[in-house]
Amino acid sequence: MSTDIRTLEPKELWNNFADLNAVPRGSKKEERVIQFMVDFGNNLNLETIVDPVGNVIIKKPASKGMENRKTIVMQSHLDMVHQKNSDTVFDFDTEGIKMKIEGDWVKAEGTTLGADNGLGVAAIMAVLASKEIKHPAIEALFTIDEETGMTGAMGLQAGYLDGEILLNLDTEEDDEIDIGCAGGVDITIENSYNEVHTPTNSIGYTLAVTGLNGGHSGMDIHRGLGNANKIMNRVLYTVQDYIRISEINGGSLRNAIPRESFAIISVYNSQKDVFLKTLKRITKEIKKELKTIDPNLEIIAEKATLPNKVMTAISQTTLLKTIYAAHNGVYRMSNDMEGLVETSNNIARVIVKNELIKILCLTRSSVETSKTDLANAITATFELAGYDVSLSGSYPGWKPNVDSQILNVLTETYEKLFKSKADVVACHAGLECGILGTNYPEMDMISFGPTIQGAHSPDERANIKSSQKFWKFLLEILENIPVKN
Repeated sequence: MSTDIRTLEPKELWNNFADLNAVPRGSKKEERVIQFMVDFGNNLNLETIVDPVGNVIIKKPASKGMENRKTIVMQSHLDMVHQKNSDTVFDFDTEGIKMKIEGDWVKAEGTTLGADNGLGVAAIMAVLASKEIKHPAIEALFTIDEETGMTGAMGLQAGYLDGEILLNLDTEEDDEIDIGCAGGVDITIENSYNEVHTPTNSIGYTLAVTGLNGGHSGMDIHRGLGNANKIMNRVLYTVQDYIRISEINGGSLRNAIPRESFAIISVYNSQKDVFLKTLKRITKEIKKELKTIDPNLEIIAEKATLPNKVMTAISQTTLLKTIYAAHNGVYRMSNDMEGLVETSNNIARVIVKNELIKILCLTRSSVETSKTDLANAITATFELAGYDVSLSGSYPGWKPNVDSQILNVLTETYEKLFKSKADVVACHAGLECGILGTNYPEMDMISFGPTIQGAHSPDERANIKSSQKFWKFLLEILENIPVKN
């Protein structure tokens, strides 16, 4: 890691971020970062609690003169998305993130940066450690497993928090104040198929879809980014008369728009020339369609060892037609908030190997009935083809409250500090506020954060100037928390 990170302003923010990023903290593998936060709280002699699911709560009394203000909950999640470029050698389970400065941005070397939500965690740590910052009584809530199911927020029971206001530090545009978010549901599709021996007089090929930008399957879904699984399926569908599929391995996490997909196929000797000609045509068409948003897209076929077995013709046809029919991307825009995606689906993962098919989707919506509608549509598509479909991990959205007291504080503070109005928005991502509100329904909630781009992809980067703006904004908010009733 570049030591220059620790010289950035505000130093208290970036130093805590550097310390945090030295600790492996993938979703569902948070044991070390939980202990890291426990040690941090104990070293400050602050009350530190780990709840039954692994969330860490650190409580700090109000600074002098702020005792009459409402207690606040400052909240961020500890886990991060693990994504790396295919040519990057890195072990997320044992290595700390390698960071570097490029112009006005902090990035990682070929991996996700973890600014989502590490900068929020680092900001809370800085406030907890400070002896100078003015603030009301604080309950710092560090949740686990936000990125792959929000099980930390779901498992937080009533009674652990007394705060009346929650500051969630997990949004990614510094001129936005978030007052609502989408809920989501995981869709898992499975099926078995029969394999047969590869036809004689065939040639082995690997197909690779690479170079896509990828991104957050909620915040970036409206951008029209290429989905590697849908692109691979389109290519295979176009050349299906000349090939047989042996394996497909596409995408990674449900909450990441897939950047890469790989397939092992056999091509009939007699059809090799028409296969290559057709592949060249469809590649040209797709690259032309995506040249503005995904200019580095590559679709490459290379000769390889001939696989021993391939899918039966009927299984192959059914797979390709079903994925083609399954909805991916924006399903419905909001009628209530201009520019807000209401409902979407991300076909995140496609695995075909050893007579088993597994497809993972994440369906999001700010309207529960619309979420159900799209989930039903996807379920119906695959069940018609004989696939097994299960839904799990459903979580609610966060309904906007335009009469929020803390919203008034933030909008007035922003305008005073920056001489412009913040955008009050709802986002098409899964913030934890809606879930936390189920056990703390009276808590007034708001979300904001520094500018982060490319979250959930190796292009993730945090803006340095924006972090300074965010820090200034946060400190002013803490000084202006309303008095107790």
